[in-house]
Amino acid sequence: MNHKSRKKARDNISHRKSSGQVLFIASVYTHLAAFHIPFIKLLQEKGYEVHAAASSSEGRREDVERAGVTCWEAPFARSPYSPANVQAFRQLRALLKEHHFDLIHVHTPVAAFMGRLLAKATHQGIVLYTAHGFHFYQGAPRRNWLIYHTAERVAARWTDGLIVMNGEDFENAQRLGFKPGENLFFVHGVGVDLDQYFAPPMDGSSVRTALSIDPGDVVVTCVAELNENKNHDFLLDAWREFTRRFDRGHLLLVGTGEKMAPLQQRVEQEGMSRVRFLGYRRDVPQILWETDIATLVPKREGLPKCIMEAMAAGKPVVASNVRGNRDLVEHGKTGLLVELGDVPGLAKALERLISDPELRVAMGVAGRAKIQDYSLEKVLTEMATIYDRYLKQRVRQHIND
Repeated sequence: MNHKSRKKARDNISHRKSSGQVLFIASVYTHLAAFHIPFIKLLQEKGYEVHAAASSSEGRREDVERAGVTCWEAPFARSPYSPANVQAFRQLRALLKEHHFDLIHVHTPVAAFMGRLLAKATHQGIVLYTAHGFHFYQGAPRRNWLIYHTAERVAARWTDGLIVMNGEDFENAQRLGFKPGENLFFVHGVGVDLDQYFAPPMDGSSVRTALSIDPGDVVVTCVAELNENKNHDFLLDAWREFTRRFDRGHLLLVGTGEKMAPLQQRVEQEGMSRVRFLGYRRDVPQILWETDIATLVPKREGLPKCIMEAMAAGKPVVASNVRGNRDLVEHGKTGLLVELGDVPGLAKALERLISDPELRVAMGVAGRAKIQDYSLEKVLTEMATIYDRYLKQRVRQHIND
């Protein structure tokens, strides 16, 4: 290629870059709306037209569309056994046959596997995968290792870059053959906008007043989707035991999900006191600001944003001792870790913090200091570096062609 031809190619690439296309793929739009709008905007600021493919079954597609994203329906199911994934596969294949994307960024296991397979089959551009917590992990059922570990080993050949956010996944990714700094990258989660949590909202609203909670009562808050993995039954087991000894606590459950009705029914049938189901809320910063203790006790995690938000709000955290949680919560310093299934241990951890306001403050201060490394600003910088690395590689490929 001579100088004039190379210059023309660069000009063409520059033109394409301003109107290039990026596709985000995830199982549901709620995932993209909750975690990826800042990264979508980052790519838009770089001149890329952003598309998304996911299921709108859980809502929030309109939140993604309001961010200027072209949304496509792909009715993924989270379970790899669901027949709905056949239709999702067909619709995603049709989309990729009609469009060419400079970069495809996939998320969530089932959607990510299909997205990577079809991206390579249809000769798309760069393919990045963010693992928000591999479904195979220390202590996971053997079935998880058989299905998800095997799937990731197969899909590694279709993955140009893998992004992880906790130490255990970083080690497992290397065992899959990924190399740090080459095609494996460690980022500090999805980031937290610290400014939203460092000071109370200025609108004068009060969650405690709205819920008729006395100023002297203690509020424990869990922000999480109501599903089997988030393990709310374990939390309720401990809450029932805890309330036998303490009658000034309130448990706020923020979120929606498939287990909402069964959990509400359980609370009613067992006569559990002071448990509030708040549903989906847009005022999580306000709720956390008025919270005394945050809790999250899932069976598995990647790097939970709700814990990062609680720490940014200066709150101590009681969490299950699982991957992701223990990357954030330093036992005895920023919160307390409890073993899965240890109902008395979880009840005692809550009681310890409720009975010691000074410890709550000290842990909250330590958590706020630790969370500086997980700021949205820092994570955007980390992701910009990764995107730029691959998009520049894509430009060089076009020039050489």
